[in-house]
Amino acid sequence: MSNRIQKEFQQQKEAVRLNKYLSEAGVCSRREADRLIESGRVFVDGMRAKTGMKIVPGQVVKVGKKVVSKQDEMVVLAVNKPVGIVCTEERRERNSIIRFLNYPIRVTYIGRLDKDSKGLLLMTNNGDIINKMMRAGNMHEKEYKVTVDKEITKQFLDKMASGVPILDTITRPCKIKKIGKYTFQIILTQGLNRQIRRMCEALGYQVKELIRIRVMNIELGNLKEGEYRKLTDEELECLYEQIQNSSNETVYVK
Repeated sequence: MSNRIQKEFQQQKEAVRLNKYLSEAGVCSRREADRLIESGRVFVDGMRAKTGMKIVPGQVVKVGKKVVSKQDEMVVLAVNKPVGIVCTEERRERNSIIRFLNYPIRVTYIGRLDKDSKGLLLMTNNGDIINKMMRAGNMHEKEYKVTVDKEITKQFLDKMASGVPILDTITRPCKIKKIGKYTFQIILTQGLNRQIRRMCEALGYQVKELIRIRVMNIELGNLKEGEYRKLTDEELECLYEQIQNSSNETVYVK
């Protein structure tokens, strides 16, 4: 087999559908990628792209005037962070999440989970996803299971739901429900520093255990403490759909 034929054969093996290429590069969901292609805003080697076409290594893909680079596959991880692990990139912190995870490529966390809390933490190598998910105005949901030191009353639930004065502001109204004598679940759409702990303290309660069980459509599920997994294609697609209209512009917006 000649070198030219071998090269062509290898390229065909590495070919990937354009919508998948854009998704794995962190541009948008596959569904949105198809819409971008149909709108005529995607170009491959200077030519307007067609729906369903495949990309091989070496081709130049642009959305508008922006070159889309897929040097490394985008990674988004769901991590079950244990208590005592710190969300920081400080190299001198021995218990940092970066050291603890020891992932083979550089990833960082999407929103902190304080040292004394545990549960779901998302980590990625895609800065655009981080920016969109971290914008408070985007109202992305985070759900927690919380155990406190005193019996939960209706008054406590009502005050937590309507807003609590902390950190020179009043917390955004939230959803909360009692699931045990000392335990409740709460859904926040903002991320003030140690927010739940401060809210409880303001009402005379102390948090004994705090577990984050969901971020948007991603659930902690049966993931064991200290372990991690990659998000499924379905989870990524749903995540993209939720953040595509968020206030931080994506790379294809001109």
